[in-house]
Amino acid sequence: MVLDKFLKSPIFKDKKTWDAVGNASVMGLHLVSGVLVGLFIGYWLDVWLGTKPWLLLLFLLFGIAAGFRNIYLEAKKFQEENTTTNHDDQG
Repeated sequence: MVLDKFLKSPIFKDKKTWDAVGNASVMGLHLVSGVLVGLFIGYWLDVWLGTKPWLLLLFLLFGIAAGFRNIYLEAKKFQEENTTTNHDDQG
């Protein structure tokens, strides 16, 4: 009952709100996926080469760096989209 009333509120009818929620979730997924891929590759290489834990730590750092890079690029893209949208709205 309360959730239904909340989801029918005017804020959820706005497309910009849903776009912002989608953009935030994409950015979170970029960070998490980069870290998980780095962990998986590092773990697999450590098992294969017998270098525990060095490659896991190295690829974890690579995954974190890749995740933050992806977040930066995604935020830059969203900012450019918003800038062009604002210019279109103004003139």
